[in-house]
Amino acid sequence: MLLIFKAIIIAIVEGITEFIPVSSTGHMIIIDDLIGFKTTATPAFASMFEVVIQLGAILAIVVLYWDKIWGATKSFFKLEKEGLRFWSVILVGAIPAAIFGLLLDDWIEANLFNTITVSAGLIVGAILLIFVENKYRKKATVTRMEDVTYGQALKIGIFQCLALWPGMSRSSSTIMGGWISGLNNTIAAEFSFFLALPVMVGASGLKLFKYDLRGLTGDQTIALIVGFLVAFLVALIVVDRFIAFLKKRPMRVFAVYRIIVGVLLLVLAAVGVISVVS
Repeated sequence: MLLIFKAIIIAIVEGITEFIPVSSTGHMIIIDDLIGFKTTATPAFASMFEVVIQLGAILAIVVLYWDKIWGATKSFFKLEKEGLRFWSVILVGAIPAAIFGLLLDDWIEANLFNTITVSAGLIVGAILLIFVENKYRKKATVTRMEDVTYGQALKIGIFQCLALWPGMSRSSSTIMGGWISGLNNTIAAEFSFFLALPVMVGASGLKLFKYDLRGLTGDQTIALIVGFLVAFLVALIVVDRFIAFLKKRPMRVFAVYRIIVGVLLLVLAAVGVISVVS
């Protein structure tokens, strides 16, 4: 029961943080240090669990934007212009992170998944978010997904590479790239969501191949199922609210939150409440 309880907590954190600009990876590291999920579950299962609940969060995007995704997919396989362009623009945006992710994945896991680097990512990313929002957010010229160009998609994809640094946030990085490329708030966020589909599904799929699912215990299987469902349901609610928030308010509130969490994390590490190396 302790494993399942901790799994629910981790899944809630994933569902809340995956698509808002606060870094889900950073928060997962923080929460794991605080509740000891890896200690209860074993590090190998905890890593696999994080991949599974990430897929649950991705499913929320598929459900919320099903009409658009399914319509574009049908159009793509019919070789129609609208579908071909929609998915080709997303593909262009996904290429930079796919290349650098494959090249640097092992190095990043070995060197950047710790308290200090996550704290730095949260704080540096927050400062960048404030700067980019103040300078570019009100200069939007793109108000429809259909108007995003290949050049803009590539620029957003390059910005997405910042998220390889745990704590920077994939959502924050891509939305900043969208602002700089001329996308308005809603379209920048939606492009970020769609861009997550190939990037996160691909990365999650590659990681799942590393794990042997045959050795799972009954409790671990239940934890995976419950975690997947919880992450899906929480993300479903959060994404809908996040889009509504973006239409009315600036994102600097998330930047302030990130700075507070980053500083608090450094203080907790300094006094030994959480480990410096995760």
